[in-house]
Amino acid sequence: MSEKLNEPVVLERFKRGDTSAFKDIVLAYQDRIYRLCRYMLGDPHNAEDAAQDTFLKAYQSLKNFKPDASLYTWLYRIAVNTCIDYKRKSAFESLFKHTNNGEDIIAEEQSTEPSPEKLYESRQMTDALQKALKKLSQKLRTIIVMKEIEGLPYEDIARVLDISIGTVKSRISRAREELRDLMKGFTPIERTNHENR
Repeated sequence: MSEKLNEPVVLERFKRGDTSAFKDIVLAYQDRIYRLCRYMLGDPHNAEDAAQDTFLKAYQSLKNFKPDASLYTWLYRIAVNTCIDYKRKSAFESLFKHTNNGEDIIAEEQSTEPSPEKLYESRQMTDALQKALKKLSQKLRTIIVMKEIEGLPYEDIARVLDISIGTVKSRISRAREELRDLMKGFTPIERTNHENR
């Protein structure tokens, strides 16, 4: 099913008692919600649980949904809060454990094999990014995932986090600056150069 969901029609069906309408919502948005949870939590199993919890909470609250924002923005807010709750409950050893700057989830579906050099560089970048992101505050980590990985516009981020657009911009700017500082000196081809000497 396409992610282009006719939200008013689906919501009306659901409010009239057609619970199968919720299946359409899940089919339209489950991949994006899971991906968000995976970036925020790092572990695919925890991400799956958080995504399921997100849709369970959404199902329980959908009759009270008021369309002052899009349905996806509303779901996104539930997912972000669910992930934050998961982070509070459990201390994970590493963050964004199996991600690679937004690339490795996509790469899993590709048939072409990257070269050993590219794999090495990707692994280095992933490790460096994990360490850097882990040092960011929860606020900054959340907002940089939403903007740089999910590509959400400022307006949607503001709605999801219930903050002003000005605050969104300043947090993103701060997060980028901190990440740049934390990743200074990272050169993925250092080992290759050394080996070629």
